[in-house]
Amino acid sequence: MIIAPVGSLGAGLGGLESLAQATPTGATEGLAATAEGTTTGGTQAPNFGAALTEAISSLDSSQASADSASQALATGSVSNPEQAVATVEDASLEMQLAAEIRSKASEAVQTIFATQV
Repeated sequence: MIIAPVGSLGAGLGGLESLAQATPTGATEGLAATAEGTTTGGTQAPNFGAALTEAISSLDSSQASADSASQALATGSVSNPEQAVATVEDASLEMQLAAEIRSKASEAVQTIFATQV
């Protein structure tokens, strides 16, 4: 089940959605191709690093726009206060989502390292 992303962070997570739906033909070959972003069968395999970089830059830009919207709201120079508040709230939700994803990834890595073979 894929949950629709919130705000502009969704644009950066498009590559992650294709990673979740990718079905490699060979387990090790598919994983290696996905990790390296190499071509398989004439098509470009999803690149997790590029998708993550795009998501982080999208988060950064939404935080910058929220900062400018809150500055404009504080100085009274904004013409539409509802839009400014919505921009700030979207950025806040995106940051909470990113923090939760980071926490879950950290927990997953700790679980993998704790696994005994």
